Amino acid sequence: MNSISRQALILFSLIGLMGQSFETTVEAADNKRATKGKAWKPLKGAEFKVYKPTEQGDLHLNIFKPKDWKAGDSRPAIVFFFGGGWTGGSPSQFEPHCKHLASKGMVACAAEYRIKSKHKTTPFECVADGKSAVRWIRQHAAELGIDPNRIVAGGGSAGGHVAACTGTVVGFEESNENQNISSAPNAMALFNPVVDTTETGWKGGPRQLGERCKEISPIHFIRKDLPPTIIFHGTADTTVLFENVERFTKQMKENGNRCELVGYKDQGHGFFNLSKNKANYDSTIEKLDAFLTSLGYLNQK
Repeated sequence: MNSISRQALILFSLIGLMGQSFETTVEAADNKRATKGKAWKPLKGAEFKVYKPTEQGDLHLNIFKPKDWKAGDSRPAIVFFFGGGWTGGSPSQFEPHCKHLASKGMVACAAEYRIKSKHKTTPFECVADGKSAVRWIRQHAAELGIDPNRIVAGGGSAGGHVAACTGTVVGFEESNENQNISSAPNAMALFNPVVDTTETGWKGGPRQLGERCKEISPIHFIRKDLPPTIIFHGTADTTVLFENVERFTKQMKENGNRCELVGYKDQGHGFFNLSKNKANYDSTIEKLDAFLTSLGYLNQK
C-alpha cells in the first residue's frame, strides 16, 4: 500500500468515527428532547423538585407538605412509586394518597422514575431510581423538615416492586451518589406489588429480565432486619397472583420481620385506586393510617 492509499484509509476511518460519535450524540439529544416534550406535569399543590438528573432527563418529586409545616420540623415522610409495568404510568396515581397523608402531618411525595415508554429504559433503571429517591429524601431531611429515620417507600404494582426493592434488593446504587446515606426506607407500604420476578412469580419478570430476573426479585433478598411492611392485595388478582404475596409475607415473618398482608376478597389488580373503587380506596387508606400510627409515624386521634 502506497502512502497516498494509507492517508486515504486513515482519513476515511476518522470520518467514520466522527460519524458514529455524531450519531450517538444526536440520538442522545433526540431522546432527551422526546422525553422533555412529553414530560410529566407538576401535580397541583405540590412542590416540584429534581432529585436525580439522568441522561434521559431530570427526575422530579412532587412534594406535598402539611398546612402547618414549618422549617425545622422533623416529620415522617413517604414516597410513592406509580404502577405501569415499568413501561407506563404517572405520579398522579398516588396524588390522593399524598394529599391524605399530608393532611395527617406527613411530608408525602409522588416520584417520577424512568420507564420504557418515555425513556427507553429497563426495569433495572426503575430500581436504581427508586433507591435514588429514598436517598435524596434522607439527604435533604433538614430542608424538607423530615425525620431521616422515618421514611416510608410505597407504590402499586410495578411501583410496588420498585418500593419493595428499595427495602430488600442489594445493589443498584448510583456510583455518583453518597453511599454513606442509606437508600433503604424505614418502612414499606405495598399495593398489589410484584415481589417475585422469577419463573415462580410474576410471569412478566422472566420475559422482560431474562437470565437477570433474580437480580431485582425482592423475595430472593429476604433476610433479618428488613423494614416493617404492609401489603394490600386482591385475592382475585390475575396479574400478580395472591400466592406471591402470601409467600413473601410468610418468608418475611420466618426471618423475624414484621409483614402484614391485607387481602381483599374477590378483588383484582389495581382495586385500591380511588379512580377505580372509592370504597376500596377508603378501606386501604384507613388500614394504612393504622399501620403508620402503630409505627409512631401518625398521631392517634
